[in-house]
Amino acid sequence: MNDKPLLILIAGPYRSGTGGDPQAMADNLARLEAAAWPVFEAGHVPVIGEWIALPVLRSAGAGPTDPRADQVLYPAADRLLAHCDAVLRLPGDSTGADQDVATARLRGLPVDHDVAEIPRRVPREAA
Repeated sequence: MNDKPLLILIAGPYRSGTGGDPQAMADNLARLEAAAWPVFEAGHVPVIGEWIALPVLRSAGAGPTDPRADQVLYPAADRLLAHCDAVLRLPGDSTGADQDVATARLRGLPVDHDVAEIPRRVPREAA
């Protein structure tokens, strides 16, 4: 592991299995965000596709259950993945997260399924 922090996409269920229930989606987002600290603590930069997509949807006057959501959520994650170095796939059924994993593998990016699998960054000054 070198000095450069990795940009790691945290992928997992957001809308899947919620039936459009806002609280269930908020709970799913909270589970995604709970992985952000361990990724950061390992010396990397965590990112979640919804952090990008949801403000884009709001600026278009839409939300995650709007018909336009598929035109934003999946493309935002794909565009974000063009800048990512790895993916952390959290448990749970999710079409979007499965697409993220498939895209990452096509691009040759590592896909981890547990934060413990992510290599810890060792800054040169600490090595």
